[in-house]
Amino acid sequence: MTIRTLIVDDEPSARKRLRSFLATEADFEIVGECAGGLEAVAKTRILDPQLLFLDIKMPDLDGFGVVETLGAENMPATIFVTAHDQYALRAFECHAIDYLVKPLDRNRVREALRNVLKHVGGADTEGTLSHRLSSLIEDLKAERSGYLYRLTVKSAGRLVLLRTEDVDWIDAAGNYVWLNTHKERFRLRARISELERKLDPKQFVRIHRSTIVNSSAIREIHSSRHGEGVVILLNGQRLNLSRTYREKLASHLT
Repeated sequence: MTIRTLIVDDEPSARKRLRSFLATEADFEIVGECAGGLEAVAKTRILDPQLLFLDIKMPDLDGFGVVETLGAENMPATIFVTAHDQYALRAFECHAIDYLVKPLDRNRVREALRNVLKHVGGADTEGTLSHRLSSLIEDLKAERSGYLYRLTVKSAGRLVLLRTEDVDWIDAAGNYVWLNTHKERFRLRARISELERKLDPKQFVRIHRSTIVNSSAIREIHSSRHGEGVVILLNGQRLNLSRTYREKLASHLT
C-alpha cells in the first residue's frame, strides 16, 4: 500500500524539489499539488490524502490556517515546511511535530518519510496527531497575543515546561510565586504583580494581593456581608477573596 501524499507550497521550485525526492520513494504516491492554503483545504477534503507536506507561509491562507480550517481532528499526517520561522521551529520541536526547513535536503526528507511510515496506520496515530496539532495552534495563538503561554520552572533537578492554562492558581511568597496545578506545585522566581502583567487577563484574575486564579478552574464563589469571600476551585481548593478584588472578579466573570 502506498501513502497518498498532497504537496502544498506556493513556490513552484519547492514543489518540484519535493516531487523529485518522492519519485524515488516507492511507499509514497503524489495525488495532487496546491499553490495555496485555500486550495489545500479543498483538495484535502476531496482527495483525502494520508500525508500532507504543508508550507507555513502562503499568501491566501497559511499552513496554520489550513489546520484551523480543516480542524486538527481531520488532518492527515502532516510535515510542515518553513523557510525561517524560528518560533515555529521551537513550537514543532516542543509538540513533536515533524518539519522541514528550506532549502529542502534529500536526507532530511527521507528521515521525515521514515517517521511517517512508522506512524501512519498506527492504532493511536490520529488521536495523538490531533491533540498535538490542537496544542500547537493554541500555543501559536497565545504567543502572538503577547501573553505568556508557557513557563519554564526547575523542579527536583529537572526543567519543566508548564503551560499557563494548566495552572489553577498562583500565590505569592516574597520574591517568588508558587504555581499550582491540579497535580503539582512549582516555585518560580518572580513577583506576583510582575507575573500578573504577563498573563492573559481573559484567563487569569487577581482575587487577593497574594493570589491570582485561573478563571476556568473556578467552581463556586461565596461572599460575606463584609465584602470578602471564598473562591472554591474545581479540585476543592479554597482561596480567600478580598474585598479589594471582589468587583474585579465579578467583572471578569460576566
